[in-house]
Amino acid sequence: MILKGALCVTSADPSDMAATLCGKLLSQKGWLPVTQSVRHGSKAVTRHRKPMHILKKKLVAVTQYIPPKPTPPPGAYPCQTAVVQEEESPLMRLLKRDVEEVFRDCKMVAVVQNNGSRSNDMMMLRNRFHKHGIKVKFFPNQVMRSFLGESIYGNMAPLFIGPTVLFVSKEPKVKEMLATLRVSPQLVLLGACVDNTLLSAQGVASYARLPSVAVVQGELVGGLSAPASHTGSLLQRHPARLTALLQQYVAQRAEAEEAT
Repeated sequence: MILKGALCVTSADPSDMAATLCGKLLSQKGWLPVTQSVRHGSKAVTRHRKPMHILKKKLVAVTQYIPPKPTPPPGAYPCQTAVVQEEESPLMRLLKRDVEEVFRDCKMVAVVQNNGSRSNDMMMLRNRFHKHGIKVKFFPNQVMRSFLGESIYGNMAPLFIGPTVLFVSKEPKVKEMLATLRVSPQLVLLGACVDNTLLSAQGVASYARLPSVAVVQGELVGGLSAPASHTGSLLQRHPARLTALLQQYVAQRAEAEEAT
């Protein structure tokens, strides 16, 4: 390389050659390197944004606007076909017929939850109920809900959740049923249908405390006959008093005649 004065510098190392060139150029008079000082006015960031309170975060999350999803244009999806209901099996129809007979012939149908009672305890309970004319029935919950959904006893459907047992009788033997259930803590009374009336567990207990039909009929007859007997006594009071006064007058006249 030749620079002003036939200065020839040869070097195998490019870094040495660059240093020699810079030293030669800077040593010349009247030539200054073009420099520019730039002063940066930025400072260190010492303030940070205060974190949002957890309640405010929740409020912002709850009140955040969620745009509705765009509905697909008509005809984009094929129309859904109606679900074909499966036909009931013959066993299902037979069990529903038995349940219908139970509700038609029995005046008391009690729903009891079975909390893991043993087979021996259930057999003893059957024998105790048989003495009072109460029968124990087992029906699947699916059959009961299917029957109750189509009958007037639809409000009993929520009772059939989990293992359940039915205590039925042709006459409302509520007192006998509750007395027998006291010795079986595994069985919990949920509700009952007594004389076509739906009762809760508390309603069944209140029904058991009511007097019998014979006692109620006797009280009714006594209440109806009391005003009639009272009216008869009022009607007979004045004639009886008049008769007594007349008899006393006759007796006094007879004594007066004998004295004269």
